[in-house]
Amino acid sequence: MALLGFFRRFLPPFSGFIFACLLAVVLQIIVFSPISPDLLHLPEPSSLASLPTNTHLQGVRKLGEDIVKGPEDVCVDGNGALYTATRDGWIKRMHRDGSWENWTMLNSQALVGITATRRGGIIVCDAEKGLIWVDEDGHPKVLLSHVNGSQLRLVNDVAEATDGSLYFSVTSTKFDLQNLFLDVLEAKPHGQLLKFDPSSSQTSIVVDKLCFANGVALSKDEDFLIVCETWKSRCLKHWLKGDEEGKTEIFVDNLPGGPDNINLAPDGSFWIALVQLISERWEFVHASKAAKHLIATYPSMIKMVKGAHRKASVVNVGADGKIIKKLDDPDGKVISFVTSAFEFEGHLYLGSLSSNFIGKLPLI
Repeated sequence: MALLGFFRRFLPPFSGFIFACLLAVVLQIIVFSPISPDLLHLPEPSSLASLPTNTHLQGVRKLGEDIVKGPEDVCVDGNGALYTATRDGWIKRMHRDGSWENWTMLNSQALVGITATRRGGIIVCDAEKGLIWVDEDGHPKVLLSHVNGSQLRLVNDVAEATDGSLYFSVTSTKFDLQNLFLDVLEAKPHGQLLKFDPSSSQTSIVVDKLCFANGVALSKDEDFLIVCETWKSRCLKHWLKGDEEGKTEIFVDNLPGGPDNINLAPDGSFWIALVQLISERWEFVHASKAAKHLIATYPSMIKMVKGAHRKASVVNVGADGKIIKKLDDPDGKVISFVTSAFEFEGHLYLGSLSSNFIGKLPLI
């Protein structure tokens, strides 16, 4: 009886204390959450999902091991030299004989997409500084740092047209590089596809309100271009010529991962690197606004939810948007978090943010 009296005396105030604590936590999450999320409907399994998982990417040869650090993207110039931008700020160059050099230092840890130019040198996307051209002698020059008076942030990938125009993606106009996963959690279209004309220094919006705009590639005839929407697990086609000029449509969707970088292959098809956006068993997060607020408020939880480092996949997609083949390292045994795939002289060169090498895979 004494115990019953104890509970009768202290349970009501104790319950009130618990309620107050819960209310404080809820208010903390809602009021101070850095996002205003929408629900994200993950893609339904597509015909691509029925393709058997393989281990083809485990056969890569490691180029520049311990020389490069987190090489996200790869390009090859007209002389056959390979370039990559690394997370320690270097542009590294590998010559045809396999020798490497520290080509030029850009003093940035935000170097992402790169492409070789027809006039020589390369264009580098700096997610903090904008578009940078590095000439053939390794001298950098900022081509574009502001648009309409605002600092250009989160430039991700770039493709050059034959007339010198540069088509480039801005992943998010809201979140910076350090908080980019918040864009995935918020699931609102903050991305853009822009065009820069070096001859006039004019910049225009090609496609607005994209969902995590990422890789960009022009078709072989430059009649359309492709832009990747990572957390939508799809790529869009924007027509530049012909009867459909100015129209934007779905190129390929329901991909089994988020498309990162995309590169044109010599035969007119495209190579797309896929990243795992969410860890297995955490898919429910995208169906709950409360869960999104909770994770966004406590960044330490993001590491549990993100899944990008756990495996590697690339797909080859025809100009008609149909899947040709898929290459995997399902467990990340040899290479993981592949972010780009570039075909050159019968081999596939793979960039990865979690590797200290460039992967080289012969195509059969």
